[in-house]
Amino acid sequence: MLPSQDPDAPVARLAHVGVAVATLAEAVAFYRDVLGLVPRPSEAADGATVVSLPAGGVEVELLGSADAASPIGKFLARHGPGIHHLCFRVPDLERAIERCRAAGYRLIDDTPRRGADGRRVAFLHPKTTAGILLELSD
Repeated sequence: MLPSQDPDAPVARLAHVGVAVATLAEAVAFYRDVLGLVPRPSEAADGATVVSLPAGGVEVELLGSADAASPIGKFLARHGPGIHHLCFRVPDLERAIERCRAAGYRLIDDTPRRGADGRRVAFLHPKTTAGILLELSD
C-alpha cells in the first residue's frame, strides 16, 4: 500500500549519489576544479574511502578503494567506474525496512548499520529495485 499523499507527511528525499571511482584524487579534482564543489574531508566506510561533495540539496559521494576485496573494489572490477548507488533519507528507517520486507524487496541489510558520516543505513539488492543499488538512511 502506498503512503498517503498528505503534503505534510514526511517523505523520503534523495540524500546522495554514490559514484565508484578508479582514482579518487582525479575524481575529486574534476568536481572541485571544474564544477567548484568543495569536498569534505575523506572518511573510511565499508572498506571504501569516501569523499562527499555537497551539490545543492544533494551530495555526490565519491567512493574509492585500495582493496580489491572490498565492496567498491569488487564493483570496480565488475563494472568499472560509475554510479554505484542512490541513497534516500527516510523519516523512519526501521519502518522503511519493514515496508520493503513486506513488499518482497530483497534486503542486503536486515537491520540498520553504521555508514558514512555516522548515519544508520540499510541497502536493498538491485535485483529487486530495477537494477539500482539503493541505500536507505536516517
